Amino acid sequence: MYRNQSVPQLYEHALARDEGRLGAAGQMAVETGKHTGRSPNDKFFVREPGSETHIDWSVNKATDAKTFDALLARVGEYLAGKDVFALDCYVGADPHYRLPVRIVTEFAWHSLFSRDLFIDTADHDATFAPQFTVVNVPLFEADPARDGTASSTFILVNLARRIILIGGTRYAGETKKSVFTVMNYLMPLRKVLSMHCSANVGKAGDTAIFFGLSGTGKTTLSSDPHRPLIGDDEHGWSADGVFNFEGGCYAKMIKLRQEAEPEIWAASHRFGTVLENVVMDPQTREFDVDDASLTENTRSAYRISFLPNYVKSGMAGHPTNIVMLTADAFGVLPPIAKLSPEQAMYHFLSGYTAKVAGTERGVQGAVATFSTCFGAPFMVHHPTVYAKLLGERIAKHEVNCWLVNTGWTGGGYGVGSRMKIAYTRAMLNAAIEGRLATAAFEREPYFGLAIPTAMPDVPAEVLNPRNAWADKAAYDAQAKHLAGLFAENFKRFEAHASPEVLAVAIKP
Repeated sequence: MYRNQSVPQLYEHALARDEGRLGAAGQMAVETGKHTGRSPNDKFFVREPGSETHIDWSVNKATDAKTFDALLARVGEYLAGKDVFALDCYVGADPHYRLPVRIVTEFAWHSLFSRDLFIDTADHDATFAPQFTVVNVPLFEADPARDGTASSTFILVNLARRIILIGGTRYAGETKKSVFTVMNYLMPLRKVLSMHCSANVGKAGDTAIFFGLSGTGKTTLSSDPHRPLIGDDEHGWSADGVFNFEGGCYAKMIKLRQEAEPEIWAASHRFGTVLENVVMDPQTREFDVDDASLTENTRSAYRISFLPNYVKSGMAGHPTNIVMLTADAFGVLPPIAKLSPEQAMYHFLSGYTAKVAGTERGVQGAVATFSTCFGAPFMVHHPTVYAKLLGERIAKHEVNCWLVNTGWTGGGYGVGSRMKIAYTRAMLNAAIEGRLATAAFEREPYFGLAIPTAMPDVPAEVLNPRNAWADKAAYDAQAKHLAGLFAENFKRFEAHASPEVLAVAIKP
């Protein structure tokens, strides 16, 4: 067992074992084979007395302890006589809530990835006692008939034994997201809201958090040269404030542009960074970020310290602003709207965005997507557990809440145009800096949203989406259609939602 290897040592192991290639700027370039993303259908929780009453079994799948133990024993036999790499690390920047985790894997580059993504224990104290252990064996494939799995791939979470067992996939994101899943279980039990969001903070200590699904601009918009980054993906909100779960970033590389994302570009072009499935020239070792032949989900894993502007402690105060991002491909949601606390809880439970052709195999036109809490695959408790914590925090700290649409305007996908990033940034800055506190708002009829009537640097016709459409009747029809999709999706929460949230629910 190679324990707590340094970055250069892990490079040497990975290259010697033919796990990856050295990029022109010193990156570790790897390919993950047939698995280029998560395998949600292969994820199971061991059903056991200590946790079963807390888990939402309507969306999380169960296995039993006997199945887990037998597969763990088989993995142990598989690893006998093999080299493995172990990393001791923390999840959670706040010492009061951080989780000591040991990552054990048969790939050196997986250990390098974990060193990038999680928080280093610094001195690697010999007394380090992990409260959770991840055992990741990418080359071990399960036999579903024998092992009781859904396929040859498996992600099994045993909360009683505090072990996560992963196998049959080389995609390193499974380690990151399985640990996040555990935090989503543990933190609410300690009255901490676990969030799939990015966060930054201003000079005055005003924290802003950004919820949003893939493609909505969460990483881009939270990267601000004037507002240090707390973290780009996973956070906790405790009684003391917001803290990053991670010590690194996991950015998408597809079609990345140096001029548009200079900080991510620079972090992705240095020694220590792991690039997953980014096509590389075998001679020059330069990367083609536009080449999606391996996958659209090309990734860069790097330490947050590779960025020039970040919060070293990973902690900040209570949020002043919450931004919920959506990329509405129907072109009917306003580019920015002020949300009441009840509306914020409604949109948090809904977690809406839209997919368009080219983003996922089989998608044609615009398709509405609802992912509750903006991270449904990683939520363990019932969604209303997280929404209740959010509502309590918003009320106690009088947080301003905003819905920001980075999607289409003047028509839906194929007709209208994508919202200009300059407009979005201007609107966000005005909201976060408090310049909309005295603005006039108008109420739009389909979603009950409060839209500012005027704003510097943003044309008036952009603010109200109906005005941006040449065909007003077509806008009305599309808005009614999307409102109906919201209403249909929210039916699953009606029995649990408070009267206040039900009162602001979108009606078809």
